[in-house]
Amino acid sequence: MLEVTAPTRPVTGSGMDAELFESFLDQLRRFVRDRLIPAEPRVIEDNRVPAEIIAEMRDLGLFSVTTPEAYGGADLSLTQYIRVIRELGRAAPAFRATMAIGTGMVTTALKTAGTDAQKQEWLTRLCGGEIASFGLTEPDSGSDSAGLKTRAVRDGDDYVLNGTKRYITNAPIAGIALIMARTSAENLPGNAHISAFLVDMKTPGISIGTPDAKMGQRGALIADVIMEDVRIPARNLLGEVEGKGFAAAMKALDPGRLSVGAGALGLAERALETGLRYATERKAFGEPIANFQLIQAMLADSKTELYAAECMMWDACARSERGRSSLEAAAFKMFATEACGRVVDRVVQIHGGAGYLAEYEAERLFRDARVYRIYEGTTQIQQLVIAKQMLRDFAAQG
Repeated sequence: MLEVTAPTRPVTGSGMDAELFESFLDQLRRFVRDRLIPAEPRVIEDNRVPAEIIAEMRDLGLFSVTTPEAYGGADLSLTQYIRVIRELGRAAPAFRATMAIGTGMVTTALKTAGTDAQKQEWLTRLCGGEIASFGLTEPDSGSDSAGLKTRAVRDGDDYVLNGTKRYITNAPIAGIALIMARTSAENLPGNAHISAFLVDMKTPGISIGTPDAKMGQRGALIADVIMEDVRIPARNLLGEVEGKGFAAAMKALDPGRLSVGAGALGLAERALETGLRYATERKAFGEPIANFQLIQAMLADSKTELYAAECMMWDACARSERGRSSLEAAAFKMFATEACGRVVDRVVQIHGGAGYLAEYEAERLFRDARVYRIYEGTTQIQQLVIAKQMLRDFAAQG
């Protein structure tokens, strides 16, 4: 593993005591093994994380891991947080999605750009276990910020929001949302036409669409958020400054990308264990198929890719804690999610015909893994992030 050096410019939590954190991580592993994984059939059948599981996640402190201690949280360092996500990633992705939008992107945006009053109100709510959503994508715009149409118009001491957000994770169950909206009709340099708003999802005028049916990741609910004349206090403008929303969102995306990469790594590790178990138990020609060299090649290739992804995870987290992360976070997210796709594909292949049957978990893991290469920025968007940073670095070298 790469050495994680101390940050030179703190940009994340100060971190939990190392010994205490390892104890917490052991407790989390047991929780994943004994509670979350056994609950997966119910999550899949009901397409929802059971309320009692969410309550247990709150009691374990999972909704407050990144919140500063001043607001009741554990204030984990980024590296510690990403290790938590990796462990959660071994269970059905719905569990990670339920808490990670709040502990990742929304908390990061608040810590980066929120006022003291906003932190006191909204971080306390998040720390208490309220589920969060992050509203950027729209029917006609995803990565294209210039196409964003949701409007926020100042009206006295309020803003009035109108528009629709699409594919919003946790929308049907969220109490809080960070919504990106246009505060200028013109497209301004640096995306200064976009602002961010802290929105209570019970505000009149908000309606939630029917949860979308998906290829996989049942229980991780996504739906449209429709806003019709939604009136919110002007103090809910993130930072109380217009035009800073997109920048805050982009800063929140780095830990979000690290989180998705770690979740994909955890899922791939689970899948590889499934493949190993099947290969040692399944017999052909009188011996376990694990003895066949072509099966061993698939196992070895998978292990090598996951080892590389783990090394990238440690390094990207270390760089982020030192204040430099966009390129490395994007590279890790891209590599880990693509590697996850290859690993689950090999695991299905190791199962042979059984891998195509729903009674074996290889089939579900294959479907669950696919979206990791899409959300939090597609692989192609990560390529653009990486290349643009490379060009900026090259130009800066003269």
